Amino acid sequence: MSEATAGRRFGAGPLSRAAALIYSLLVVEGLFLVTAAPGLVALTLLGRDASNVPLAAACALPLGPALSAALYALRHRSRDLADLHPAAAFWRGYRANVRGVLKIWVPWLAVVAVVGTNLANFAAAGVPGWWAVLLVLVAAAAMLWVANALVITSLFEFRAVDVARLASYVLTRHPKATLANASLLVVAGGATLVATELLPALLASAFAAALLWNSRPVIAEVQEEFTA
Repeated sequence: MSEATAGRRFGAGPLSRAAALIYSLLVVEGLFLVTAAPGLVALTLLGRDASNVPLAAACALPLGPALSAALYALRHRSRDLADLHPAAAFWRGYRANVRGVLKIWVPWLAVVAVVGTNLANFAAAGVPGWWAVLLVLVAAAAMLWVANALVITSLFEFRAVDVARLASYVLTRHPKATLANASLLVVAGGATLVATELLPALLASAFAAALLWNSRPVIAEVQEEFTA
């Protein structure tokens, strides 16, 4: 089937493009849930107790590679409406990036677990109130940093140390992207508090698409300035 024939058969208008995007999001969401299922199931079994913060961090281990694969699949989504293979792109990204992502994801989870444990036991620690504010700021900065790191390591091939440096560099280099990602994290956090911890996971492909959209200037600069 020629490209012109395929275009006439499947359509090339906004409705067809929207349908293709929705299809890709649904497929990627399903695969994200499959690959993240061990951690998500374990998270649902944990109670909201301060002592479970380290366990919750351990349960979140599968989420990093799964989110990275979602980013890769959506970034490499075919614009040809007759050639949509989001599942193949997801698994290709998962296999290619799992080791690199874990080198970033595991240290980040360790930091978040330490900060979360301190905040959960803040009253018993007897430290000044400003210390809690500092910990919250550290946690927020870490989350914005890991968002950049996930995008970079999912789409490019760099050493983990270089990903870490680039993720820190673009935080201040692209303040609009950082602010947009902060808004995205607020929405995800609000959804967790209002509904359930699983709601952000059920919307993971939409969040990944939004993260890619916010990170366009970051992706463009990394591609132009730091790749051959």
